[in-house]
Amino acid sequence: MPIQQGVVTLSNTVATEIVGHDNMPHEVVLHNMSKSSNQFVHLGNASMTLTDTLHMDPMDTLTMTLRPGDRLFAMSDPDGIKVGVLDIRKND
Repeated sequence: MPIQQGVVTLSNTVATEIVGHDNMPHEVVLHNMSKSSNQFVHLGNASMTLTDTLHMDPMDTLTMTLRPGDRLFAMSDPDGIKVGVLDIRKND
């Protein structure tokens, strides 16, 4: 299984793609790298905003399975928060 890893710096005005699509289901592990309170990572689709979205508190870790074709976007509040990403893909 190829594992893609990285740290992405997020914007508070533009949704950033943090996990791209694949033709197979794949596991994704996300971690809000911030250690300060009130620094959130918001998750959603390409048209997301910071209002009424799923969010991760500082130092939270979240694991999810994305289906074929799914893409995951994120924003931060405030600007410039980093999210760690492990994308564990299955071999075709």
